[in-house]
Amino acid sequence: MVLSRICNGLRKQKAVDLPSIVAKNAFASDASFTTKPYKLHILTDGPKTEAVVTSEDALKFYRQMQVIRRLETAAGNLYKEKIVRGFCHLYSGQEAVAVGIKSAMRDQDSIISAYRVHGWTYLMGISPAGVLGELTGRFSGCAKGKGGSMHMYAKNFYGGNGIVGAQVPLGAGVALASKYQKDGGVCFALYGDGASNQGQVFEAYNIAKLWSLPCVFVCENNGFGMGTSMERSSASTNYYSRGDYIPGIWVDGMDVLAVRECARYCIDYCTSGKGPLVVEAATYRYSGHSMSDPGTSYRTRDEVQEVRQTRDPITSFKEKILSTGLATQEQLKAIDGEVKKEIDAATVQAKTDPEPSAEELTVDISKHFVEKEIRNCTPFNPLKHKNVSKQFIQT
Repeated sequence: MVLSRICNGLRKQKAVDLPSIVAKNAFASDASFTTKPYKLHILTDGPKTEAVVTSEDALKFYRQMQVIRRLETAAGNLYKEKIVRGFCHLYSGQEAVAVGIKSAMRDQDSIISAYRVHGWTYLMGISPAGVLGELTGRFSGCAKGKGGSMHMYAKNFYGGNGIVGAQVPLGAGVALASKYQKDGGVCFALYGDGASNQGQVFEAYNIAKLWSLPCVFVCENNGFGMGTSMERSSASTNYYSRGDYIPGIWVDGMDVLAVRECARYCIDYCTSGKGPLVVEAATYRYSGHSMSDPGTSYRTRDEVQEVRQTRDPITSFKEKILSTGLATQEQLKAIDGEVKKEIDAATVQAKTDPEPSAEELTVDISKHFVEKEIRNCTPFNPLKHKNVSKQFIQT
């Protein structure tokens, strides 16, 4: 598409050597892009609007977003096959937010989010097989199949939380721990526009500002909380300014590079001792709120299709890196094939791996469990606690 646009534009010019232009851009090691302007709240300066990306990082970001997209497609299919039970919330359309933030995070930084976290779980070190295995309740899942879609964890990743908005004060607590331990870490606490009106969110704002906690409150504004549009649920839809006394930033959440630059700025800000920030990442979800929501009763199919055609984070990024020579069609096609193969294999594994045994009920209750017995459904039939499972699997 991009090449055809170049050709059409250059045909109107005289004596243009198209092959030399294409060849010149075919092996670019890095390129610079201009992001949409950031909106700022009580800040005199904000993130850079010029984002430089290397060819290596461009391919990495593209692959990560494609893995998340295919991972969610597989999760949706497994749910429709009734292999995934319970709740299932897909992240399709919002990939640039997660990939952009993760690309800026350091080893000591952490993240906590709500229940739409399959992609985040993968980015934080869990294999696609570990994610899908958790969804299908298999022992190979990242929580041994006991957490399911809503409760996934990894190093420096504190979930996956099912209670709307409850992860926000927990994120402030994680930031407090980093400040107390003086490890220089920053916590990104993610929540949606639907959770933004929860009272505990504002309580977390207050204590984070009082104690100058290194916490970035990120509102992933995908336009709808369940089936309610933000205009119907929020008196103020400028979520980045709702911290009042906390500085805020609005960023285009469909642009992975804009999100990366924003996250970098936030880390520098928080580690300088200035306290917390509120970020609004404007994004969009293609699926319904959950698998029980078709997502078309409160918006039209044409609206979803228009976003896919004009703002899709993967397609738009693909066009950018192709037009600047950071990647070739062959490279991206190869990545697409590898990702498809990986997710297909993970899907098969998620269907065939063993489920956790009944004795797993008493494993992983706490890190150092003192009591040997755990109350069961009846007080006369207690369960025996086990610190280590007899089963072992590496995800």
